[in-house]
Amino acid sequence: MRILFLGTSSGAGKTTLDALYCRYLGRKGIKAAPFKASNLSLNSYVTKSGGEIGMGQAFQAWACGIEPTVDMNPVLLKPSGNGAIQLVLRGEPFMDITKDEPMDRDMVMEKVTESYDRLTEEYEAVVCEGSGSPAELNLQDRDLANLGMLKELSVPAILVGDIERGGVFAALYGTWLLIPEEQRPLMKGFIINRFRGDGSILKDGIETIEKLTGMKCLGVMPYLNLKFPEEDSMSDKEGKLEGSDTREAFMNNLDELLDEAIRDGLDLDGIDRIASE
Repeated sequence: MRILFLGTSSGAGKTTLDALYCRYLGRKGIKAAPFKASNLSLNSYVTKSGGEIGMGQAFQAWACGIEPTVDMNPVLLKPSGNGAIQLVLRGEPFMDITKDEPMDRDMVMEKVTESYDRLTEEYEAVVCEGSGSPAELNLQDRDLANLGMLKELSVPAILVGDIERGGVFAALYGTWLLIPEEQRPLMKGFIINRFRGDGSILKDGIETIEKLTGMKCLGVMPYLNLKFPEEDSMSDKEGKLEGSDTREAFMNNLDELLDEAIRDGLDLDGIDRIASE
């Protein structure tokens, strides 16, 4: 099983939806692991081996019931000021990316693929997360975590849109339109995130997006005042966080969100079918 959660923007909720599905698989006894090819974040976590990865992938690993490893986030990009970005490759500082010294995308993608392959050999399911939005036209030729996963690894994808910000149907359709035509068949479904109210009022809009794109709506996620790990400035800094430690508190929140999503009809069986293609 393998699946990729993409977002219509940064902060759309793909990190949390990825963790939610990891938690669901763990409840079913499926040995799963998270994977994010490339993460742009200063919020990092040091693994037991001493390697540095994005905090989101540590959160997702805990959701799976396993310890985080550097293969789960082989590329961590840390803005360091003056236009430079530190490239952390497989947990270790590798180089500073600048305008005059760009990253060797092909070499790095090879390392990404090696990490992904190791996880697919060890685990029954690999739950992947994109980075930012796949519709950033100026970045598509050097993308690792979005089009890189679609083009080079053919991972089926689910698109997450945040209705809290408004314009979710335009965001879903616009993102799908800007995916290269040859990769669009891998866009299997979409989830509308952070909705307040009765999801049935979205019926006409959902049906229109399904007809326009061929993607299936897999659910409307409720808005709950829960706090989860932050990866960027778009993350929600508000919300409940209760437990004996931060890890337990995040898992408590994730369980609450998963239970509510199941009650609201999130099509987890549909996600399973996509992941098994």
